[in-house]
Formats: sequence, structure tokens, C-alpha cells
Amino acid sequence: MPYSAPIADYAYMFDHVVGFSQVAETERFSEASPDMVTAILGEAGRMCEDKLAPLQREGDLNGAYLENGVVRTPPGFAEGYAAIREGGWLGISADPEYGGMGLPMAMMSAVNEMMSGACMALQLNPLLTQGQIEALEHHASDEIKALYLPKLISGEWNGTMNLTEPQAGSDVGALSTRAEANGDGTYAITGQKIYITWGDGDFMENVCHLVLARLPDGVPGPKGISLFLVPKYIPDADGKPGKANALKVVSLEHKLGVHGSPTCVMQYDGATGWMVGPEHGGMAAMFTMMNNARLGVGVQGIGVAEAAYQHALAYAQDRKQGRTPVKDGKGTIIEHADVRRMLATMKADIFAARAIGLACAVAIDMGNATGDKEWQARGAFLTPIAKAFGSETGMRVAELGVQVHGGMGFIEETGAAQFSRDVRVTAIYEGTNGIQAMDLAGRKLMDGGEAGYALIEEIAKQAEAARPKQPRMAGAVWDAVEALREATEWMVSQGDVTERFAGAVPFLMGWARVLGAHYHLRAACAEEGDGPRTRLARFYIQRLLPEYAAQLAHATQGAGDLYALTDDDLGAA
Repeated sequence: MPYSAPIADYAYMFDHVVGFSQVAETERFSEASPDMVTAILGEAGRMCEDKLAPLQREGDLNGAYLENGVVRTPPGFAEGYAAIREGGWLGISADPEYGGMGLPMAMMSAVNEMMSGACMALQLNPLLTQGQIEALEHHASDEIKALYLPKLISGEWNGTMNLTEPQAGSDVGALSTRAEANGDGTYAITGQKIYITWGDGDFMENVCHLVLARLPDGVPGPKGISLFLVPKYIPDADGKPGKANALKVVSLEHKLGVHGSPTCVMQYDGATGWMVGPEHGGMAAMFTMMNNARLGVGVQGIGVAEAAYQHALAYAQDRKQGRTPVKDGKGTIIEHADVRRMLATMKADIFAARAIGLACAVAIDMGNATGDKEWQARGAFLTPIAKAFGSETGMRVAELGVQVHGGMGFIEETGAAQFSRDVRVTAIYEGTNGIQAMDLAGRKLMDGGEAGYALIEEIAKQAEAARPKQPRMAGAVWDAVEALREATEWMVSQGDVTERFAGAVPFLMGWARVLGAHYHLRAACAEEGDGPRTRLARFYIQRLLPEYAAQLAHATQGAGDLYALTDDDLGAA
């Protein structure tokens, strides 16, 4: 399906909305000049349009399958992956010592979004590898780094994460996979893992699994878990794939969407693995990969939203139906008020989600470049919002895309339904959006709300500064951020986390609504006159921002009414 990389939107956001210039001014990222950013995004955009987008429909119609123990991938996926490899796109943010570009995560996020919009099923492969690269950079031994990182960064080998088991989903600490020392520095890994994205394929030389398992002396729960690197083929003395390890793909999951991406059930039968990080320190090491992936999953949602929007817009500009109110118009459905409302909502929410994701990446980059604790806290605070709102935006926009198509949206041949099916998983994996919200309302407020209040002050100051140029929009944003301050104070004051968790999801969505308005207002203030970004900001702030009032009212109700409903009350009447 046709796809156009939104390079102009990224350029505007980098220059005027999310403060990317601060990143480029640091010593670590000094090479990220405007010219380099333009060149990188342009080249990546062309690759997505020309090489990946044609695979979107092919992967859905001819998904991955298991044949005699070998995972077969859709036609064209090998060539698409080769284009990703040859462009060096797996190692954008990786350490140059091992072959990476060493560029900011904000740039990696932009490239990943474009790849997701072009073909999410294939982009899942490099996304997991990028997460593994970061985990190994932070936690692996020098020997493991030297052997594995160059192969992963080049894309010769790919990486996975193995957390979930049939009885251990979000409760990772309930896992039963075992690890026993072999006496030579390696470990024998035994157990079964499910939902392993790109756990195998027919165009990678080797597949490197990061597997959570418990040593014999590991205590129950998450504190007794260790992390192991378990390759499909054990590297030989020359660092090349050698003999097959004692692991296999048992089956592939039959999924709602992303059919081109194989989701594997993996069986380990005494497979040889190497420990990453300290004994019983597996969760800390794995969380490095998971936090990388959480931002990446939010970005996936935005990418699919962009593609779904482009698809719906093209249809609305071409489809003629009924009499429209536009004099001398073309008579296409884009002239109907409700269709226009849907398209404007899609575009405005994509902008908001994209800005939140980029602002999160910029904060992470600044924290990495400077070591500043406030930047690091901001990146951590924004991560669950970026993941949840990015994926929620993907679902909502894709659903509206089906609606814009009307009856044709329900017909698979138009392709509108695929976006909705594909993006649905983003709200589930890498921690459900409910878990993201509980993280925000719980762990991220353990500093007394300091990181959140710093953002609130920034939003309020910008709203005040914008009053002379955009008085109505600035006033609305100021009112919203003051309500957000009160809701955050309420959350911080609750000693019982259940009181917080009962309203965690609307609390997160309230934060996202206000942050989206903040970035829309920035975009409008940077524009001369009443241009397209100002008009889009006005739509968002006047029509979508008011949702914050209901969200924050919901967020601060506590848990009493939820638990007043008995199990019988929730049952059938």
C-alpha cells in the first residue's frame, strides 16, 4: 500500500517543538547537525517508501508459517530486511565502538516510526534487536559485547527477548524456566517461552535469545531471576554460527494481525547460554531492553496511525457519496463535516502522540549525554505516557480510518482493516497500557511527583508566554495544566496504591491530553500567521483537550466504588 514518510513533520518538530537542538549541542551528539538529520531521515524515508511499504499487504496475506521446524517468512521480507541492514538502520543509536552510528534515540525513533508505518510486521525484527543491543551494551561482559554486538548492529544476527511463559505473563516472577551451571562458565537453560516475536526466521544467520530463567538458588519471585544469552547456533572459534543449540520453535501463534511477523513458542532443552549481568539480577538487565522497547512500541502505534491516516485521507479525497455542503466542491466525502471531523481528529492526535514520543526520546538522549538526573527522571516519567498514548492513538486512528472508508473499510481488500488488526497488539505487549498507567501513578510518583511537577511548571510557563500571540489557546492550556497539577497532587497524597491504580489509566490519558496541547501550542507559536499548524492546534485544543476534565475526574475517584461492586454484581443479570 502507498506510504509517504512524514519527514516534514519530523523536521518541524525537531526544530520548533521538542527541543532537539539541545541534544545536538551536547558533546556526545554533536554530529547530529541539521544537515545530518535531514540526510538520515530522507534516506530512511525513501527506503521505507520504496522497499518496505510494498511488503505491508504481502505480509498480511501470506504470513509467516512453520514448515518442518523451519520458520518461513513472507515473500519479499528477506529483501526488505536486507535494505534495512544495508542502510545500517539497526545501529543508529548503537555504540560506534562496535559498528553503530552513535546517533540520538530521537533520530532512531523517527526512523522506527517510518519503518512501522511502512510495514510494522517487518519492523518488529529490528526493534527487538535494537533493544537487545542496548541491554548488552549496559550489562554484558566485554567478551559477549565483542562477539555479539558487531553481529547484531550489522543485522547479520537478530535479537529477541524471552520473558513470558504460559503461567507467567505480566507476573514475570512466576516463571519456571531453569538454569543450571555447566561448570565451564555456561549454563543449561530448560523451559518453554511463549509470544517470542521473531523467535526465528529464514533470512538471519543466527538468532540470539535473551532468556529469563531461575538458578537453583534463586528465590521465588522476580528477585531470583537471572538473564542469559542463548543463541540458536553456538558461535565457533571464529565467531561464526556453529553447531545448533538445544532449542526449537514448537509452533507459531495464530494472531489477529501482524501476520508477517512470526510469534513463536520456544522450547529450551538444556540449551547452552551465557549469563548477562549478575546472578539474580536478570530483571534489572531485562528492563533496559523493555524500556527501550516501550518507547519503540509507542512509536509503532504512531507509525501505523500515520499510515492509516494517509490511507483514509486518500480515500476521502477520491470517494464521491451524497450531496456535500461545499459550493463548487468536488463532491467527495472529505467535504462532509463528520468525515472532516474524523480526519482532523486523526491528524491532531498523531501530532500529539508523535511530539510526546519525541520529547521522551530527547529527554533520554539528554540524560545519556549529560548524566543529569532531572533529564533522566523526565525520560522515565514520559516513557509510560509515550508507550500508552502512542499505541492508543494507533488504535483510535486505525479505527477511524475504517470508519472513513464506511462499508469498504470492513472489506479486507481495501487494506483499512489491516491497520486496525496490526496495531491492536501495541496496547498489550511490552507491558499492557494498564501496567504503563500503574507505573506512572505508582513508581513514577515515588519522588513525590517531582518529575511530573517539573513538566507541569514548564507547560504553565509556556502557556503564560503564549497569551499575547494565542490568548484563547493559551488560556485553555493553562486551565488544563492547573487541573492536572491538582490531580497529580491527589495521586501523590494517596498512601494506598489501589486508590491510585483505580484511576491510573484516565490519569495517564489526562496527562497525554495536556502534553499534546502543550506541544500543539508550541507548534502554533513557532508559525507565522494563521497557518496549518496553528489551525490544527486550534482544533486539538478546542475540541480534544477538553477531554482532560472527564479523565481527571475519573482518575481521582479512588477505588471505593469499584470494589463496592461485588463479583455477583459484575456477573450476568
